[in-house]
Amino acid sequence: MSESLKIGDDVSWRTSQGTTHGTIIKRHTADFQFDGQKFTASRDEPAFIVESAKTGAQAAHKGSALTPL
Repeated sequence: MSESLKIGDDVSWRTSQGTTHGTIIKRHTADFQFDGQKFTASRDEPAFIVESAKTGAQAAHKGSALTPL
């Protein structure tokens, strides 16, 4: 599923406060750092930076945690 996700896609994901939605702003296919944390990513399992539509906050997520809208 994450192979079909791309920059600009609207997605939803779960947070401790419930489900939220936003937009993919970056796709990573190699390990990276974001907000002081290390994340793993590969071509087979990319990770994404998403921006919340409600707050504008950015977060990193595996593709498996994102649902296309």
